[in-house]
Amino acid sequence: MLAPQRFFITGCASGIGRHAADVLLAAGHTVFATDVRLEPLRDFAAAREWPGERAHCRGLDVRDPVAWEAVFDEATQVMGGVDVLLNVAGYLKPGYCLEADPLEVDRHFDINTKGVVHGTRVAARHMVARGRGHIINVASLASLAPVPGIALYSASKYAVRAFSLAAAQELRPRGVALTVVCPDAVQTPMLDLQLHYGEAELTFSGSRLLTPDDVVRAIVDEVLPRRPLLLALPRSRALLARIADLFPRTSHWIEPLLRKIGRARQRRMRGEPG
Repeated sequence: MLAPQRFFITGCASGIGRHAADVLLAAGHTVFATDVRLEPLRDFAAAREWPGERAHCRGLDVRDPVAWEAVFDEATQVMGGVDVLLNVAGYLKPGYCLEADPLEVDRHFDINTKGVVHGTRVAARHMVARGRGHIINVASLASLAPVPGIALYSASKYAVRAFSLAAAQELRPRGVALTVVCPDAVQTPMLDLQLHYGEAELTFSGSRLLTPDDVVRAIVDEVLPRRPLLLALPRSRALLARIADLFPRTSHWIEPLLRKIGRARQRRMRGEPG
């Protein structure tokens, strides 16, 4: 069991971030939980009776570098430091590239990519000054193999993986570890939003959908104690993603089958007949 640590987590109003905060608090850790939607976060914290002395909820728009500085500084003062930053906040809207609204381009990269960069930059300065720390950036399997229909999301998560791998090498000699976690599709509100988009069929093509607990347990059991450079989930789909990344043409051959599988799962999840 891990000794109690101090966590700063983004995207805590729902999904992986919320479940991570819940699990870590139950394990005796201290959590500074943030989200741009503060009220739903506070409501959940109250419903779950998070301990006030170890649970701190704050608003944070990850797109704002000034807000990052202010909120992270507050976290270090309130908790006496931050041992682990968990960058979870994300955004996805399916759509083909030729139809992409410029505002959607900005949202994907501002939240998914720049939000991670800002957070990593701010946390790294604090952690390097202390000579220790761990930054965990949540990307996606879409950062290992591009997914047609969610090209903006794929591109923004590719950038997260590339940035994380490079930053990890910069920070390791200074005592700070950095891990990038790349999960397949997870049953969160972000996934629910994709149910009615034909462009997102490939998102639903895996043998099973991950749960937030699958991802959080992997972080608790593998990432925190071992501090790997990269963890992809599940391993079977990660292998396929790596093959597609190495040999891009294979995607053209297998895509029709995967779309058929994904389309059928979308229908089942919408409660429609096969």
